[in-house]
Amino acid sequence: MLRVGLTGGLGSGKSTVARLFALHGAHILEADAIGREMMQPGNPVYASIVQHFGPEVLLADKQLDRTALARIAFAGGRVEELNAIVHPAVIARQAELAQAIFRRDRNAVVMVESALIFETKYTQQAFGETNAITDSAAPWKARFDCIILVTAPEELRIERYLRRIAAGTQLFPERRTQLAADARARLGQQVPDESKIPLCDFVIQNDESMMQLEERVDELWPLLQFASVNTHQH
Repeated sequence: MLRVGLTGGLGSGKSTVARLFALHGAHILEADAIGREMMQPGNPVYASIVQHFGPEVLLADKQLDRTALARIAFAGGRVEELNAIVHPAVIARQAELAQAIFRRDRNAVVMVESALIFETKYTQQAFGETNAITDSAAPWKARFDCIILVTAPEELRIERYLRRIAAGTQLFPERRTQLAADARARLGQQVPDESKIPLCDFVIQNDESMMQLEERVDELWPLLQFASVNTHQH
């Protein structure tokens, strides 16, 4: 078994890399998708968010108003309050799903795709209780056997973000400038790649063609497979 953290900031292409690893047979757990699922009505995380932030984060149909929640959390300086509700539950769910996979296949490679592996202060201790790390410990070490960082130059990442938002339509110059500023602000809130690289086991540069990206994933996959049959066996 091998628990892999796959991370990368805005526009790095980590989701593309995750899809390529999935083609090889990796089991992908997407942190954002798990979070969205847990924020649906009827889920304890949903109830905790509404109780903590109030009815103004709800739409008329009782779904969470993500725009309002983001405005309150980020613009209002309350993002850690939101993280304290969502992150422990999402990380616990990741561990639960990973354990279910490992029970079926002891040599599985389970890859958690998350932009916030280094940013979150929560961890899952030996698949037990989720605890906040308040000292200088590295919480990700309890969650993963190795970490892969997907990286690219900042301007290329911003351009990818703009293309994704445009979705094939033309962006007017004013809108493009606004979105580029938004991208830079979001990048500024993330731990820079230069700080993450020394903490990672593997770094995938995603700054060239799709063919070259595929080659880099192809080269790395056998190493992950080898590690999966030699980790946690004793």
